[in-house]
Amino acid sequence: MVTLNSITYQTKDKTLVKEVSATFEKGKINLILGPNGAGKSTLIKLISGELKPTSGNILFEDLNLQHDSLKELAKFRAVLSQSLELSFPLHVHEVVLMGRYPHFEGKPATIDLEICEDSMKLFDVHEMRNRNYLTLSGGEKQRVQFARVFAQIWRPIKGKSRLLLLDEPLTFLDIFYQYDLMKKIENFMDSNPDLTVIGVLHDINIAAKFSYTIMLLKNSKVFDFGASKDVLTENNIFNVFNVVVEDRFKI
Repeated sequence: MVTLNSITYQTKDKTLVKEVSATFEKGKINLILGPNGAGKSTLIKLISGELKPTSGNILFEDLNLQHDSLKELAKFRAVLSQSLELSFPLHVHEVVLMGRYPHFEGKPATIDLEICEDSMKLFDVHEMRNRNYLTLSGGEKQRVQFARVFAQIWRPIKGKSRLLLLDEPLTFLDIFYQYDLMKKIENFMDSNPDLTVIGVLHDINIAAKFSYTIMLLKNSKVFDFGASKDVLTENNIFNVFNVVVEDRFKI
């Protein structure tokens, strides 16, 4: 469970996140939606520990995320950010192995290599394991990155829950893989109930289908937060996105 207590983040004279409070349940998919510039990606960076809040605190179970080092966090917290680019050539299996770096020093153990193989199979990139990552399409790179972050949190850690943060994870993917990957996350969580997933999405339909809770952000603040069926209303969608929702099949 992740708890945000009045999180505010300011840079110079601009407030990017303002007094955000919420509780994201363990074992659930929790999604953040909002227009461009609402503060979604900044909030993910704050939860991940990449940024420190100007005020407020973030608790993961009983752990204050601001007090743990990024090295320690990486053992049970994985982040899939918007940027997928590497500046040097690596094979696909080497990129996936990067997810295991927090769990070994020097040389990977047999279990690390086995986890990478299993993760590549799960996300259908095993057949391209020896391809140069830089030659892949955007969608293929995205699936490799999914395999990397899942390899990082593949196994439970005694005494700790796990946290997966996703910042626009469906970018570059076609409709099949968008639904396929969300379903894979859902299935993975069925057998890993200690995992909490928090993600940023733009697709309201996918969010409605797969999320347990939804946070709507507008102007850096929480506009609404709760069960997806209660949050994704016609009025909320219009007030946040300035889009009128119409039922084209309504008689």
